[in-house]
Amino acid sequence: MRRPVIGVATQTLPGIAGHRPNCWIMGHHYVEALRKVGALPWLIPLIPHDPDTMQAIFDKLDGVFLTGGVDVDPACYGETKTALCGSTDPDRDAVELLLLRHAMAKHLPVLAVCRGIQIVNVALGGTLYQDLSAQVPASMKHDYFPTAVSPSRAYLAHDVMIQQGSRLGDIVGGPVAAVNSMHHQAIKDLAQGLKPTAHAPDGVIEGVEGTNGQYLIAVQWHPEELAETQPGMKRLFSSFVSAAVA
Repeated sequence: MRRPVIGVATQTLPGIAGHRPNCWIMGHHYVEALRKVGALPWLIPLIPHDPDTMQAIFDKLDGVFLTGGVDVDPACYGETKTALCGSTDPDRDAVELLLLRHAMAKHLPVLAVCRGIQIVNVALGGTLYQDLSAQVPASMKHDYFPTAVSPSRAYLAHDVMIQQGSRLGDIVGGPVAAVNSMHHQAIKDLAQGLKPTAHAPDGVIEGVEGTNGQYLIAVQWHPEELAETQPGMKRLFSSFVSAAVA
């Protein structure tokens, strides 16, 4: 099988004066999850001020994978950033929005996780909760971020209910899946062109897919941390790579 080139936007690691300049980084587990199912991961630098270089990179891609990371800047969906919102990365926002526009125009397969589902929703015209616990008081705990006491990113925090007959449901293979949960933001107003395919017990949208036939799946959890233990999560990556080959 031809190995498809999958674009993965990086994230800015701020420099430390006298020690290191700004860096572009990305977690190993995302890259490894793609590599292990036959993809060629291509890490994309954040240079939105050079659209010609960005476009030349985009033209090499067979698919787009959007990862977790810092919060999406609320300015991207027409809101003022409040104290509830965490750190942001404007260059990453700009590059991922450009990347998604390219993917949609070229009908490239898209797989998005955690922050990824949020930027997909924003790119298509939706909005986000800047902080679930404050803006949706009835919501359950979603922010199971690793700590020194509980360091596992694979901790299964809650179940999600998956719509049967959806592409996500067919891939995962059941109406319920146990997932990890490391987010404090989530979809508020769902964008046109997306349909919800998974929900947390409190009703928070945890999965969406496109409505135009394009392979576009986005989930709020981190399947890259579960791919070695849950066959359905590994199939999420392998189905995405198969779509990119096609």
